[in-house]
Amino acid sequence: MESNKDEADRCVSIALKAIQSNQPDQALRFLEKAQRLYPTPHVRALIESLNQKPQSAGDQPQPTDMTHATHRKASGSDAPSANGEAGGGGEPTKGYTADQVAAVKRVKQCKDHYEILGVSRGASEEDLKKAYRKLALKFHPDKNHAPGATEAFKAIGTAYAVLSNPEERKQYDQFGDDKSQAARHGHGHADFHRGFEADISPEDLFNMFFGGGFPSSNIHVYSNSRMYYNYQQRENQGDSGLGAFVQLMPILILILVSALSQLMVTSPPYSLSPRPSVGHVHRRVTDHLNVIYYVTDTFSEEYTGSSLQTVERNVEDDYIANLRNNCWKEKQQKEGLLYQAPDFGNTGMYHKVQRMSTPSSNRLSETMKSLENFW
Repeated sequence: MESNKDEADRCVSIALKAIQSNQPDQALRFLEKAQRLYPTPHVRALIESLNQKPQSAGDQPQPTDMTHATHRKASGSDAPSANGEAGGGGEPTKGYTADQVAAVKRVKQCKDHYEILGVSRGASEEDLKKAYRKLALKFHPDKNHAPGATEAFKAIGTAYAVLSNPEERKQYDQFGDDKSQAARHGHGHADFHRGFEADISPEDLFNMFFGGGFPSSNIHVYSNSRMYYNYQQRENQGDSGLGAFVQLMPILILILVSALSQLMVTSPPYSLSPRPSVGHVHRRVTDHLNVIYYVTDTFSEEYTGSSLQTVERNVEDDYIANLRNNCWKEKQQKEGLLYQAPDFGNTGMYHKVQRMSTPSSNRLSETMKSLENFW
C-alpha cells in the first residue's frame, strides 16, 4: 500500500485543481482512484461531499436521518450505547463520547440563537462565521453520532442563517422567538415566526463554508451576471364565489400590469460572452478597462457619444460584479478546504490548498487598481 501513496497524492492534487476549475465529475474520478490506491479519511470525506446532491426543503428527509432510521430498524434498537454497540444484538453503530453527548445537551438547553452559537448580541459578521465553522464541524452528523446531534446541527445552521442576515437579525433582536407577535400582523394567519427559520438546509449551508456548492433555490442569475433574489410570498385564499373573486381582483390586476411591463422591457444591447441567439456576435472592447463584450450588427449605428459611454459603463459594472461573485466563491471554497485539511490530520493537503490560485480575485484586484488610476 505504501508504494501507492505517491500516486494517490498525485490524484488528490489533480482532483483539487478540478474542484477549483468547477469540474466536479473529474474531481470525483480522481478522488475515487486515490481512495482505491491509498484509502484515507479525508479523501473519503471529499468524495462524500462531492456526492451530496441538494434537494428541495421538505420533499425528502435528510440523508443522515434516513441512514439512522434504517439502521435502527435493522438493529431493533432506538439508540446506540455510548460504547458504540446497538441494543438487541443488531449491527454495531458508530460510537460517540461523553463530551459529544454533553455538547448536544448544551445546544438543546440554549434559549436563543446567540446562545447556540456562543456569541454576544453585539457579535460581528466575522465572529458569527468563526463560531459557525467551529460548531458545524463539531456537530456534523458524519462526525458526531451522539443522540440528538442532527437536531443540534440543524439548530446551529438555523441560528447562523438568521443572525447572518442583517434584516432578519434586526427583527429577531426586536421580537425574539415570541410567536404571539404573529397575532399583530395580517389576518391572524400569518406565521411571523417563520422569518426566523433558515432559508436553506443545514447541509447546503455547511457545504457553502466547507468546499461544496452554493444553494440555488432562492437565487436566479440573469444575463450579464446580474443576480436577483426572488422572495416568494404566500397569499391567503378568500371565500368562494363572488367574494373570492373580488378579493382576487387586485392580484389579477397586479399580475396583468407586471406582465405588460415585462413585455415592454427590452433586453440589454450587449453580452459579456457571444450570444448568437440574440445577435450578440460582434466583439468590442471598452475604453477604460478594456473589457470584452459582444453586440449586434446595428450597435454602432444606434449607440454613439454619451449613449455609448453609458453602455460601456454598464458593461464594466457587470464585469466587476461577475468578478466579485467568482472571487467570493473562490475564497469560500479555499477557506473550506483549509478548514477540512487539519481536521482530518492531512498536512500535505493543507499546503496544497494554500498554494491554490484565485484567478478571479487577482483579476479583480488588477481591475480596481486600473479604476483608481483612471479616477
